[in-house]
Amino acid sequence: MGKGQTRNEITGGIFFSAVIQGRDITVQLPSEITPALSGLPSSAPVFTGRDTELHTLLDSLAPPPAGDGPTAAEAASGVVVTAIGGLAGVGKTELAVQVARTALDRGWFPGGAMFVDLFGYDPARSLEPGQALGGFLRALGIPGEHIPSEVQDRVRLYASVLAAYAEERRQILVVIDNASSHEQAKLLLPTDGACKAIVTSRHTLGLLKGHLLELDVLTPDASGVMLDQALRVARTGDTRVTDYPDDAAAIARLCGGLPLALQIIAALLAEDPARPLAAIAADLRDEHARLDEMSYGDIAVRAAFDLSYQRLDPGHAWLFRMLPVNPGPDISTRAAAALTAQEQATTRRGLEALARVHLIERASGYGRWRMHDLVRLYARQLSDTQAGADGRDQAVTRLLSWYLDTATAAAKRLKALPDTAVPPEFVGREDALAWLDAERLALIAAVSLAAADGRDQAAMDLAGCLADYLEWRRRFDDWVATTMIRLAAARRLGDQPDEALALCDLGLALTYLRRFEEAITACHAAATFCRETSNRHSEGTALNNLGSALRRARRFEEAITAYQAYLSICRETGNRHGEGMAQGNLGNALDDVRRFEEAITACQEAAAIFRETRDRQHEGMARNALGIALLGAQRFEEAITAHRDAVLISQETDDQHSEGVALHGLGRALAGVQRFEEAITAYQDAAAIFRETRDQHSEGMALDTLGDALVEVQRFEEAITAYQDAAAIFRETRDQRDEGMALDDLGTALAGMRRFKEAITAYQDAAAIFRDTGDQRSEQDALEHIARTQAAQDA
Repeated sequence: MGKGQTRNEITGGIFFSAVIQGRDITVQLPSEITPALSGLPSSAPVFTGRDTELHTLLDSLAPPPAGDGPTAAEAASGVVVTAIGGLAGVGKTELAVQVARTALDRGWFPGGAMFVDLFGYDPARSLEPGQALGGFLRALGIPGEHIPSEVQDRVRLYASVLAAYAEERRQILVVIDNASSHEQAKLLLPTDGACKAIVTSRHTLGLLKGHLLELDVLTPDASGVMLDQALRVARTGDTRVTDYPDDAAAIARLCGGLPLALQIIAALLAEDPARPLAAIAADLRDEHARLDEMSYGDIAVRAAFDLSYQRLDPGHAWLFRMLPVNPGPDISTRAAAALTAQEQATTRRGLEALARVHLIERASGYGRWRMHDLVRLYARQLSDTQAGADGRDQAVTRLLSWYLDTATAAAKRLKALPDTAVPPEFVGREDALAWLDAERLALIAAVSLAAADGRDQAAMDLAGCLADYLEWRRRFDDWVATTMIRLAAARRLGDQPDEALALCDLGLALTYLRRFEEAITACHAAATFCRETSNRHSEGTALNNLGSALRRARRFEEAITAYQAYLSICRETGNRHGEGMAQGNLGNALDDVRRFEEAITACQEAAAIFRETRDRQHEGMARNALGIALLGAQRFEEAITAHRDAVLISQETDDQHSEGVALHGLGRALAGVQRFEEAITAYQDAAAIFRETRDQHSEGMALDTLGDALVEVQRFEEAITAYQDAAAIFRETRDQRDEGMALDDLGTALAGMRRFKEAITAYQDAAAIFRDTGDQRSEQDALEHIARTQAAQDA
């Protein structure tokens, strides 16, 4: 360097300002992060239930291995962004701050972090991208006089500065909070491929070309932990949550797992240490006041929801207010279109817009939508204030009509026999079943809504067309509930035919629930009512159902009489299908009293009738009944054939429960010819089906007979497990007689293992049950087993 020349050296950092010229001046910038680049908000002392999301976000921020540059995907996109979306108050900001602090602590962003709250949902405070860029540039060390006035110039300078930091291996993490749109956030994103960004929004920002993370509410357990921790932070030693876990669980449920709501409730509890959790839970149970209770000073759940709602355009706001009209836990796009009288595509786009802002969320399966409980309550209150202007009553009418029309078509499709006309709404039986399965909860709730709204005809009709489906899916509690509503509606309308059918259905549903005395009473009432109103067809149905209730109550002779009366009515009225039902059921009852040959004849006639009428499902049931009767007559090979036929038919008709019955019967027939290994397989398959179809009693019976077959091949440990499981099921279903039988069998298996003390205990328990139920013969058998086992133990 020549004489008089100036030498400048600036090292150790990045300098965006005027440089003083002078001879041999050296400027070394400090390596520490400046305060402006470490200005994250403080993190909350309580943070729980977000481990999965925390790790997911940290994985997206982690730097590449040493020596590696950005990945090909990162280089192609030019930016790595994670957009956190979620409902107002769900904890998006807190998650972003926690992740950012963890990333800084791990040294992943040596240049520091920048944070901006865009207030995107608050019109009074919302920041324009240019304003936010100005703040970021000042934080990066750009003097105010060098910050351009035009937004695009600021964007270019911002990108250059971040790139310069990245080149110096001082990558920066940018946290953009509360963005209301892509446009508000995208100009603030790094573009160098090394600096990274986290964006939070109530919207799903799918156009940011980054990772999307949808933040859900907390689980019930995590909600309880948050409530407890928040209270302990505010009041050291406050143990109300752990002291009253049931009340705490109720509060967590009523808050819907929403962190904002939980934090407000914790603050209210901390404010008043004498306030019991039970008292605040009681206050929250009042739906009309729940949102008002979730308020502390200027922080309120309702206010948070208001900011999201106020940004909706009028059409989407109207749709939002209409959705609570649907009584079910979720709604399909098709149902929403019927509710709003809009084209399905228009409705879908509206629902997608509401989901994008997280005022609704996607439910299970494509095209289904649901609301968080608190959002639903908020929407309902908005709807109440504008019900007339919004046309809410007309919307209820449209929705109930759509549910009724579609459910009627589905019910007809389920019952359609070959070569009969079927509704065009469903491609096949499976399609109808799938729709009913998806809409089951909504349909049941619609029955209640119709009755509560004074729409008795709709309530009665909808409940009636669900009867066959609920029986098919073995949803007997739902069947009883809807049938009771149907019965009350029919009586208010003075509709005697439907009142009779409702009574008939009620008796059968109660029978399936093993509430036999109630079922018998209902069926007697139905038969008497039908007789008095000269309704012979329904009288026959009532007698058939009465026979089923009596048979399950082990009043076999009375059941035979009821079935014979039903058979006479069917022949008198020319009800060929009913005649087949009567013969099959009569065959079962005759088998119960060991009149096997008569039972076989009745079941053969039933199968022939159903074959003639091409009713494959009921033909399979008749083949099952025939197999049981043949088994009683010890015609085992014929029984095996009958049950195998029944298995094939039930598979053909997708009648899973009947398949389980057929497999159980097949197992018994195979055991009758000493083919125990095959019988074991059949019993195991039957038990699995009964478990899947929620038929606990039949599952218990299959496990008990499985134990018998396992004993025969000396697989005693497995037999013991099967008998124990069977006894537990019978205990749960309060079937004392069968519990006693299972315990008696358990004793036999235990004795086979020479576990005599346990065997004696099982026999004693069985004897006590038989004594309580007045079964003297079985009690005597159990006592003899005890004596024999004691003798073996003493030998």
